[in-house]
Amino acid sequence: MERVLRRTVLAALPGFSLSQALPAAERGVFPSELGRYKDPSTEFEVIRLTDPRNASYLAPSHSRVIGKRSGFLIHTSDRGGSVQAYRLEIKSGELRQLTEAGQLDPVAITMSPDEKFLYGLDGGRLVQFSTGGGRLREVLKPEGDWLASAVSVTVDGIHAVVVERRGSASRIRLVATARPMVRTMVDVPAEVTAAIPRPARDSILYRRADGTVWMVNFDGAQHRQLKLAPGRTGPAQWSPDGRTVLYLNFPEEKGKLYNLREFTPDSNTDRALANTTQFVQFGCNSDASVFVGASGSKASPHVLLLLRVTRREFTLCEHRASEAAMINPMFSPNSQRVFFQSDRHGKPALYMMAVEKFVEETES
Repeated sequence: MERVLRRTVLAALPGFSLSQALPAAERGVFPSELGRYKDPSTEFEVIRLTDPRNASYLAPSHSRVIGKRSGFLIHTSDRGGSVQAYRLEIKSGELRQLTEAGQLDPVAITMSPDEKFLYGLDGGRLVQFSTGGGRLREVLKPEGDWLASAVSVTVDGIHAVVVERRGSASRIRLVATARPMVRTMVDVPAEVTAAIPRPARDSILYRRADGTVWMVNFDGAQHRQLKLAPGRTGPAQWSPDGRTVLYLNFPEEKGKLYNLREFTPDSNTDRALANTTQFVQFGCNSDASVFVGASGSKASPHVLLLLRVTRREFTLCEHRASEAAMINPMFSPNSQRVFFQSDRHGKPALYMMAVEKFVEETES
């Protein structure tokens, strides 16, 4: 009690910063911002993880930002005055600042598979931090006008896949995470928005700004556009086992529903998995048996579960985001929680729902 009172009194003094009163080990630690409410549509409990007075951001669903045991979540926020990465302890809500970057990209972050390191983009360069907090290590410097714009890490953690852009051109580079090795896989005369390593294979999936989806091997061989279903292609990602590409298809014909599809690169076959309630973003659990999607419908702005076997949807809650594309819904590794982002209460904030009543637990 005395300690809390002393901090309160000191913080009220003119020109005094609370960080001056905290021991070094406690600097960069923020108290819980957890809040709970009942969803007005379903009456299910929703947990708001971060305070909407500050902007907090969730990386895309293909990024590795949730601990294997589902105990913590890595995200970025401007709560300290500039955008930095934070570790959020899901049970207690405690927040610990991990980075002191100058120009951290708010959504281009991902962990190594062993969860020891965090990779991000700081001012167009690839950097590495410890998930326990520590100094920045520069992994890839910008070359000339080339600036890094996206990053992913392979499932073995040996390589990072980095997209660099210069004007309207892009290149995709393979970067060793522990030694000085950089290889350009492919140069692309267009903007590349994402590049995702294929699980258990030496190749990547990447998307161009025109919506086309491509594949290329680490050595630059077998570079090809995937022949996906007619219509516009939405978000695409690898299935957890790397055998297929899961993606959203937006038919041009009026009245046709947005649908979730699966493309098998080894056989060049494509099939529909299910129609959706206007999904514009999606994620899948660790065995791809259940999907979580964000509807772009203005009348029904919902986060929904989609069961693969029955092709049936189940409404979890309203997201009420100003743009459904920001939702980035994702499962925890054990499939027992769903996370998403919304600005329904102010600035972008992170939300969580427990779904163990609806989804079987999977191995992390």
